[in-house]
Amino acid sequence: MLILVAGPLLLGLAGLVSARRAPPDAAANLAAPWNWSLTVTSALLYTLAFNLIFFIQELFLVLPKALTPGLRPTLFHNNHAWEGDNPLASLLQGTGALTILLVGIGCALLLRSRASRLPAFRLFFIWMTYNGFLQSLPQVVIGAVERENDVGMAMNYLHFGATAKTAAALAALAAIPLVGLGLTRPLLKLAQDPAQIVSARARTRFVFQVATLPAMMAILLIIPFRVPRHWIEVAMVPVVVTLIGIAWIQAGAWRESTAKAERVAAPSIAYPLGAVVILFLVFQFLLRPGIHFY
Repeated sequence: MLILVAGPLLLGLAGLVSARRAPPDAAANLAAPWNWSLTVTSALLYTLAFNLIFFIQELFLVLPKALTPGLRPTLFHNNHAWEGDNPLASLLQGTGALTILLVGIGCALLLRSRASRLPAFRLFFIWMTYNGFLQSLPQVVIGAVERENDVGMAMNYLHFGATAKTAAALAALAAIPLVGLGLTRPLLKLAQDPAQIVSARARTRFVFQVATLPAMMAILLIIPFRVPRHWIEVAMVPVVVTLIGIAWIQAGAWRESTAKAERVAAPSIAYPLGAVVILFLVFQFLLRPGIHFY
């Protein structure tokens, strides 16, 4: 509760107090026009990144099992299953979370490279980084207390005691705000006009435009990718993954006073929309019936 609720709430309140104490700035009072093209593109790229990360996780839960004697796995659009038995099955339940954590790290490095200079690629790497970390780190926390969780099964196979599980959970919790706050500056660089991020209030507004609102919109787009399944798996997973990180991004936006607008053109909606539609068709028509890896 301290990391996921109290922390971002206190940080956001500190930003509100700071904004009220700041001297009036004529430039800050000129609200830049809302760029709905950027908001919609960000929502589409968040949808794409969430589902790609989830697919990568399930794929790398299946592939190691397919190479393990005695296990016959099947990949679905929102889950995986297997037949047979092997003592390594419990350990291999941790390979999905480990893989997407590594993907998150890799995308964070790409975010610092020249490959992210185009706004669409930057947004894509931001959301891939976000989902790589925010879909894997909570699994460590849950696995520390729930033996039947994927990561929990791997921890038990590795004979993690209470101390080791607690340390892993605390490390994962501590990493969540670092991820959120670390992505705030790359998001602010997407501003096309310095007036959009000239003050604490302006930065808070721009981050809501480019990150918070798009991520909330994306939840509604993600749900059709995941049906049919129990509503907790369909809706609660994207809601939790979104809220626990976006809260830190939004709450910490006011702090990035040295961020500079790069005056880049708004990305096109067409390509992200096409990618989301294609991925949805793959999920529902190819993966939903199940692909057997045996």
